[in-house]
Amino acid sequence: MSHGAIYIDFEFCSGCHSCEIACRKHLRIANDKDGIKVLEDRPYQQENGAWHWDYIAYPTELCDLCEDRVAEGKLPSCVQACQAKVLEFGTIEECAEKLKKKPKKAAIFVP
Repeated sequence: MSHGAIYIDFEFCSGCHSCEIACRKHLRIANDKDGIKVLEDRPYQQENGAWHWDYIAYPTELCDLCEDRVAEGKLPSCVQACQAKVLEFGTIEECAEKLKKKPKKAAIFVP
């Protein structure tokens, strides 16, 4: 049996922080702790004139992929709450296949 993973597409993360809030509520942790954290790679203009401005969601050591929710057939709370749908839950193999198709500005998280 394969373990679960989260596929994260950084290209389209809007920085809304919904994943952080849902995770804190689910884990019942204080506002100064995170099971998933969204960082901002500040905006700057590149030499070619294009703007770079990324939000990067990354699960922390507190993340257990909501094993209790997943055991009930639900999605992890961060995936359920993601408004931009950049977080996807699946097996490691399923997430790896997605990463093969988009090897730039994407990652897989396995706790």
